[in-house]
This record gives sequence, structure tokens and C-alpha cells, in this order.
Amino acid sequence: MTETTLQGQAQGTVDEPVVASVRAALAAVLKRDAATITPDTRLFDDLGLDSTSVLELLLELENEIGAEFDPDDLEQRHFETVTTLSEYVTEHVSR
Repeated sequence: MTETTLQGQAQGTVDEPVVASVRAALAAVLKRDAATITPDTRLFDDLGLDSTSVLELLLELENEIGAEFDPDDLEQRHFETVTTLSEYVTEHVSR
């Protein structure tokens, strides 16, 4: 497990280690090469993410960065792109 510390991050910024963690988690869940997943990759349109893979992704991210996410906090807009999900993760972890 890789712990990512995000204390002091400004809201709305994207931390590169978080982007890397999101890309790695997506690659693991969707069995894709992480190199093909960019910050602008759309999770549902480009990667075919569905409700089952969203739950797997959240579990993978929790393991990857050592944080817990409340599914009730998440909205569709958080899952638009790798960047929007990374922004959510950065904000959530830095609280």
C-alpha cells in the first residue's frame, strides 16, 4: 500500500501522486495499461466504467492511498475524468 500525504494542499488543485494513484487504480480494476489512461480520460465514456467497477475502484483507491470514501459524498461530476476524480480524492484526503 502506498500512503499519500496531502496536508496543506489547496482545494481544487490536483496532486500528481493522487493522479498516479487514480490511474493505477483504474488500470488495476479495468485491467488496462496505466500508460493509456491520461488526466483527461473520461471514466464512463472512454473507459466504460459502470456501477460495479466504481465500487471496485473506490476499494482499490482506499487500499492505494489509505483513506476511506463515503459513497454518499460522491456525485456523478466526480467521475467525469481522471482529473475530476483526483480533485475529489485530493480534497477528501486533505480534510
